[in-house]
Amino acid sequence: MAQEIVLNYKTSDGTVHAVDARVGDSIMDTAIKNDIDEVVAECGGSLICATCHVYLDPETAALFDEPEDFELEMLEGVAAERRENSRLSCQLRVKPELAGHTIETPDRQ
Repeated sequence: MAQEIVLNYKTSDGTVHAVDARVGDSIMDTAIKNDIDEVVAECGGSLICATCHVYLDPETAALFDEPEDFELEMLEGVAAERRENSRLSCQLRVKPELAGHTIETPDRQ
């Protein structure tokens, strides 16, 4: 059985949803499984649509490698404001160190 942690998703209206997240799943898949509608994920995680755009705070961002060139290219097409801490959640895997961290969703995808 996979290890689970609690991960928070903060929507653009300020609501925080605490969800169970399986270590190894993507942050995108975790959002979909937990009905976080603000993560649309039209391409299902194929890195071709940028509709799983999220914001990471600096502490959370530090837990991940820098985005690769293709992710950076896809981030050029996001519908909401692109920020320095913008990432595509399909490229981020849940890890134990993320327990209690918050993933912020933009106001549109």
